[in-house]
Amino acid sequence: MISVTELRNGTKVEMDGGLWECLEYSHLKMGRGGAKVVTKFRNMESGSIVDRTFNSGEKLQDIYVDGKTMQYLYKDGQDYVFMDLETYDQVHLPGRLVGDASKFMKENTEVEVQMYGDKPLKITLPNQVILKIVQTDPGVRGDTVSGGTKPATLETGAVVQVPLFVEQDTNVKVDTRTGDYLSRA
Repeated sequence: MISVTELRNGTKVEMDGGLWECLEYSHLKMGRGGAKVVTKFRNMESGSIVDRTFNSGEKLQDIYVDGKTMQYLYKDGQDYVFMDLETYDQVHLPGRLVGDASKFMKENTEVEVQMYGDKPLKITLPNQVILKIVQTDPGVRGDTVSGGTKPATLETGAVVQVPLFVEQDTNVKVDTRTGDYLSRA
């Protein structure tokens, strides 16, 4: 058990029959009475976000979330198939759990899957991935009215803005957190 005054961003707790991750917290001291802790939690299973206010003496059940390194193998209908690199077991994860991470995953990409017991909760990609551009318009010299970028479709289907000098069939480094072009690879 942890006190609500020990909550920090990223702290994972069990409350109201679900698993929650703390997104924001602030201590609020009123003129009279005890202090309060105002928090914002995200449900790790459904993704819903709620605001909660606690008295400073309340306690919550903290949980331990384990991270496993897995390798993405292929998509099977709505599910994604991953291989546990320690046991070589194949795990089917639903598309809702993978979410936007699928835009930057290609076969054999290693990801970290956060697990609570045997239940997968969240997928974390590496901060940067190298992907090939499969379609982009040719850059025209002197065409910098649009800020010097153009859209490019990657091999995974994601579309990113790249500089005008980047051509089709070029490997580029992309930030998976923001979806921004970083450099040629």
